[in-house]
Order: sequence, then structure tokens, then C-alpha cells
Amino acid sequence: MCKTTDCISFLGINTRRHQSSLFKLQKSNSSQKHTLSVALYFETTRSGHVSSKMDTKVGSVNVVASPNADVGCLPSHGVVSSVQTSTVPISFSEATLGRHLARRLVQIGVSDVFSVPGDFNLTLLDHLIAEPGLNLVGCCNELNAGYAADGYARSRGVGACVVTFTVGGLSVINAIAGAYSENLPVICIVGGPNSNDYGTNRILHHTIGLPDFSQEHRCFQTITCFQAVVNDLEYAHELIDTAVSTALKESKPVYISISCNLPAIPHPTFTQDPVPFCLSPKLSNHMGLEAAIEAAAEFLNKSVKPVMVAGPKLRVAKACNAFVELADSCGYPVAVMPSAKGMIPEHHPHFIGTYWGAVSTAFCAEIVESSDAYLFAGPIFNDYSSVGYSLLLKKDKAIILQPDRVIIGNGPTFGCVLMKDFLIGLSKRLKKNTTAYENYHRIYVPEGHPLKSAPKEALRVNVLFQHIQNMLSGDTAVIAETGDSWFNCQKLKLPKGCGYEFQMQYGSIGWSVGATLGYAQAATDKRVIACIGDGSFQVTAQDISTMIRCGQNTIIFLINNGGYTIEVEIHDGPYNVIKNWNYTALVDAIHNGEGKCWTSKVLCEEELVVAIEKATGEKKDCLCFIEVVVHKDDTSKELLEWGSRVSAANSRPPNPQ
Repeated sequence: MCKTTDCISFLGINTRRHQSSLFKLQKSNSSQKHTLSVALYFETTRSGHVSSKMDTKVGSVNVVASPNADVGCLPSHGVVSSVQTSTVPISFSEATLGRHLARRLVQIGVSDVFSVPGDFNLTLLDHLIAEPGLNLVGCCNELNAGYAADGYARSRGVGACVVTFTVGGLSVINAIAGAYSENLPVICIVGGPNSNDYGTNRILHHTIGLPDFSQEHRCFQTITCFQAVVNDLEYAHELIDTAVSTALKESKPVYISISCNLPAIPHPTFTQDPVPFCLSPKLSNHMGLEAAIEAAAEFLNKSVKPVMVAGPKLRVAKACNAFVELADSCGYPVAVMPSAKGMIPEHHPHFIGTYWGAVSTAFCAEIVESSDAYLFAGPIFNDYSSVGYSLLLKKDKAIILQPDRVIIGNGPTFGCVLMKDFLIGLSKRLKKNTTAYENYHRIYVPEGHPLKSAPKEALRVNVLFQHIQNMLSGDTAVIAETGDSWFNCQKLKLPKGCGYEFQMQYGSIGWSVGATLGYAQAATDKRVIACIGDGSFQVTAQDISTMIRCGQNTIIFLINNGGYTIEVEIHDGPYNVIKNWNYTALVDAIHNGEGKCWTSKVLCEEELVVAIEKATGEKKDCLCFIEVVVHKDDTSKELLEWGSRVSAANSRPPNPQ
């Protein structure tokens, strides 16, 4: 590693067991040019795991705790006790393209790769398996492998999947598009055609029958931030490193296609430790930053009852801690947009809930929308998050922060200003103002409890989630599937350290099964609780098999209400009714006596209580699958309101021509 006298933190990504990489921003005294070089470390914690994203200083490794384990934000358990070299030198015969790629993945923090074998990637898989720090997780299909890499990246900071050419690539593409929409760095690796077949006009299997092999590449161009087609050893090192570094820098997926005849071939560029690669750091324009802070401070300090709202792009901006620091200093009430739930600690003294327009948590929308100044950090205002474009917000009252841009009301816009720098600077310039929080505290009335169930009464969804609430702790994480679980899980109060993930921007049903697999594989210090609807589960159910094979102890609540409930509330029709399955029997069949798995079907509260006690007691080391049978029309009031507003937005007539 190059010597430096001026190191500050840029990015660190943890691994499940051993290896990780720490990227340090190095400022050369001679050239004053900024680069990033890879330092290879073991980072072992007292719990046997490694720390996630961390701040560092020269001569020591200092870890700052954070309430979550999101991309760019610290987990609560990160305590480093040792720093060592992370890779073992290899001989020239082992210095192959496949091993180089494997070692790069280990360096950036990937210790599990989700894969589906196919003839074009089999040799590559051999070389990935040969890497000591890498574990290959075979999935039932490519879509789930992509979803698993998505879930893994949410916990670990980066994920990876490997599929075969075209039939695999086009199957995984929906999951990669979802990761792109959620700003997740996922390395999508495809085993490609033999390098000799390019340009020969030959017809290959697994293609659409044309001699042009670029179809898959072209499909990935709009949903990845970089595409590398590696069919020449001479440029393989550069292409792979550029792809990996671009994924980390842009926090977006990348596509790497590797010809099937290349992974086993040694090359001089792959010998010993891979040569460190460089990333150009993103820096704020200093004058623009100061001007933005000055304008924002003036805007907010003259307001009477300002509020702060966290948005999902806090994660990609790596500004979660800076947002909390600002909230601590200014005293404003703090809300989150629905897709930012879990990024901000809900035990914060000024936390007031989820701002989601008409379906916000109690009294939150009233405080936000009545404010005379609101600061939105990293928002996404789409039709879902705006409840059919019905938010009662005014542009002239808003400061909108994007990862590298600040927009103040109807006034100036400041570009090249990083959100993290802006929030830290602003925290030193704002006057303390607790007026809006005092208003919230004044009007707040504690929420009522669900009606007490009669003996053997059919289970109600609100009763189910009351019990799920009682299961949460800092050692758990919640995965909420697209559907009514969005709304019910939003009302859960997350204890300190409790993880939370859902896919709101892309909203692909079935996402949660693969994402649960990937998240649980990465976050081995947490027990994952997944809330999945029956319709979504039917899309991706197969990879319950992989969870069992990996020895995971996730608790899955399968909510069986006989259809696509979220679609029913937007626009009902016979297509929203699905064939009912015996879900517990299906999972028992998948289990087939191999591995640890326990299932239960519950129809009333008494049975639910028994199932939860067993899942958290004697079956705590098992994958626990609890099928919860509820009435088809038992939905949250928030879904009813949200569905009607989204339906109205969807059904707007064409504008007059």
C-alpha cells in the first residue's frame, strides 16, 4: 500500500467472516491529485464478524457506530480488533482470470456469490469456488439470484451474482433493474461465448438465433452503470477493475461478460495480489458548498416551525449519520419517507414517524405539511411515495437535497455539493428550534390497540402485526414484501439496531424471497423476519430451498389472503384472485427432511402465539415458516386510502390535444 500522510475515510465494506477492503482517500504531497487505493485487511470483531463502513485515521482504525447497516452507513456492531493482510499470494499457474475476479470480489467485501450454473459459466464457477474467501450459493433460478444479490448488497454494501449467457442474463435482468432503481452496487457476472466465436457469424445456443451476440449487452446498457465484455485476456484486468470500481463509486449495478474459454488461463496481469485500482473521489465545490449552507441557514433560521424529512437517497449519499447529527443540533422534528424507513434511528428523541401524505403515521403529515419550512434529504417523489401525487407540499417552503445538489425553495440551485458535506456544515449554522416538535408532542395521542380477539376468532392482520412488533429487537431485521406488508410494516416501531428493507421504487412482487435469502446470508448477526403475501410468494417460492441449504434461521410470515390484495385496492378484477396453495405442505416438501426447517399454519391468535413462542424458542436455529390465514378483505386502512388515490392517478384521462 502506498505511504500517505493525509488519509481520510471514503468507503469501507464489511464481509461476513474474514476479508474486507478499506478504501482510503490519499492526497499526494507532490501532485496534490486525489486517488483512492485499495488496502487489504482482515477486520475481526468481538462477535466473530467484521465491521461495515467505517471512518479511519492514519495510524489507527476508528469505527463510528450507526443505527443501521445500510449501504454507506455503519452497523452497530463494528468494533475492529485487528488489521492484517487479506489475501494469500498465489502461483502463476493459479493467476487466472477467474481467480483474479474472485479475489477482487473478496477485496471489496463479497464473501457470498449467488449463482445458477450454465455451460458458459461452469469453468468460471470452478475458479470462484477455488478462492478461499468466497462461498458460492446456488439458487433455483436467475431472478432469485439477482434478488439475493440485491438483499446482500443492502446489508453488506455490495453484492454479486453469476449466471450464464442470455437465457440466464435475460432472466436476471429484472432483479438488476430493481437494484439500479434502489442505487445498489451489484456485480452481475455472465459467462459468455467462446472468444473465438465473436465476429464469425456463427449461430450459438442460448441465443435468439442470430450471429450477433450483443443482444444481452444492449439489454443491460440501460440498467447498469458500466458494461464490460471480456473476450480478450490482454484487457481483462482493466475491464474487470473498471467495472468493479464503477459499481462502488456510482452505487449502481454493473455487467461483466466473460468468455467461457478464458477463466482458466493465467496471465501476467493476474499474478500475486491484484494491483490496487483507483477511484476518483467525489468532492464538493468548496465555494458552492459555503454558498448553499449560507442560503439554507438563512432560509431555515427565519422560519417558525421547520421540519426534517429523510429520503431513500440518504443511503447512496452515505449521509445517514450526518442527517442525525443535524437533527441532534437543530431540534427539528424528524420524519422519514416510507422508502427511507430504517435509515434513521426511530428511537431518536425527535422522531415523529413516516411521512407518506394521506397514509402517514398518526399526526406526522399534519406537522410536516403545516410547517413553513421543510428540509427533504434525498427524496424520491414518485406516484407511490406521493400517494398519487396528492402531497400537500409547496415548493417555495422546501429545501431539497440530492446526493450532489441542493435546491432551496424557488430560489437558487447549488450543484457539485455533496449531501454529507452540506448536512455537516449546516449543523453548525442552524439555531435550535423545537417549535414543530413541541406542536407534535402537544397534539399526539397514543395509538389504540387492536380489539381483543374472541376465543378461536379468525386472525386479523392488525393482531398479527401487534405480535410481530413484540418480536423486534436490535438483533432482528424486517423484510417487507411489495403489497399490504408495505403499510403494516411501516407502522412497526423499530428498536435501536433493528434492520429494515423494502423495495418501493421498483415494487417488484416476489422480490422479498430472494432478498431475504441474500440479506440473511450477509447479516449473520441478525435474525430476519420476512412478511410476504401469498401472491408474491408464488412468484419466487423456490429459493426457500436455498435458505434451508444455507442453514438460515429466518422467520417467514406468509400472509395467505387468497390474492393480490394491493392490486385489488387499486383496480379489482378476477385476475387478482390466485389459486390457493397449501403453503406449509409446499415448504415441508421442499425441506424433504434435509436441513433445519419448521412450519406452522395458524388461523387464530392463540395458534399464532404458540407458533411465535416455538419459532423464537426451541426452533430458533431453524428456518421457521408460519402461514397466517386471514380474510381476503382484511387490509390496512392505509392501503385502502393509498389504493384509491393511486387508482385515481392511474386513471386520469388523456390531456386534450
